[in-house]
Amino acid sequence: MSHYTIVLLGAGRVAQHLGPALAQAGHAVLHVWSRTQASAGAVAATIPGATAGTDLRALPPADLYLLAVPDGAVPQVLAAAGFAPGAVVAHTAGALPLSVFAARAQVRGGVLYPLQTFSPGRAIEWRTVPLCLEATTAPDLELLRTVAASLSADVRLVNSAQRLQLHVAAVWACNFPNHLLGISRALLAEAGLPWPLLHPLIRETLDKALAEPPFAVQTGPAVRHDAATLARHEAALAGKPAWQALYKDLTVSIQQASGAATPNNEGVV
Repeated sequence: MSHYTIVLLGAGRVAQHLGPALAQAGHAVLHVWSRTQASAGAVAATIPGATAGTDLRALPPADLYLLAVPDGAVPQVLAAAGFAPGAVVAHTAGALPLSVFAARAQVRGGVLYPLQTFSPGRAIEWRTVPLCLEATTAPDLELLRTVAASLSADVRLVNSAQRLQLHVAAVWACNFPNHLLGISRALLAEAGLPWPLLHPLIRETLDKALAEPPFAVQTGPAVRHDAATLARHEAALAGKPAWQALYKDLTVSIQQASGAATPNNEGVV
């Protein structure tokens, strides 16, 4: 497998995981850029031989420049960066289209989007992470495919429209459930109950949703149209109007997704 020289732009969560993974896969990650020397240096310190800097105009020559910066910063970085002529420049964003490179026509633009959530201190099993690719030309796509395949066994071609839909779906699958679990934990704490009490239920819910179509295995008072229980729950949330409103909205969504469900007041979750 070919190995490439790579410059990493960004020092956030994606860069913190992606830089060392690329180095471990055999690529030469030459340099890490960030807006501050401290953040660039912190990531570079995890990558053997990498330098760090804050000057976008003084980037070293490389085969590939990876932009692991916030979506809103990509146009500004593209406008200011001194990329080597002929190099491929790829962003790692889920919701940003390939057309973001149109403003800088001389850039060979592409996308290498890792479909995963990244947090400090948590190891990532890169071989299982779907890597979604897009590029304008076949040679650029082949370079990105080679880099991606050195990290993951799941490499896919996903166009901008598909990737946007995928990113929205990922927010529903990851960010929103995490927020709801945070609410659950807070409610338990208020009642003086331990968070692990819900762990078996959470695991079974996730296992079941992965094994079957989630709408088909929906349970709970909303899908049963258990009006009495729903009313009691809403009353219990009266002191938290934002959570109460969210509870009501999710109840309506569940009932709409379930279609003409038969009301059922069985005492099951």
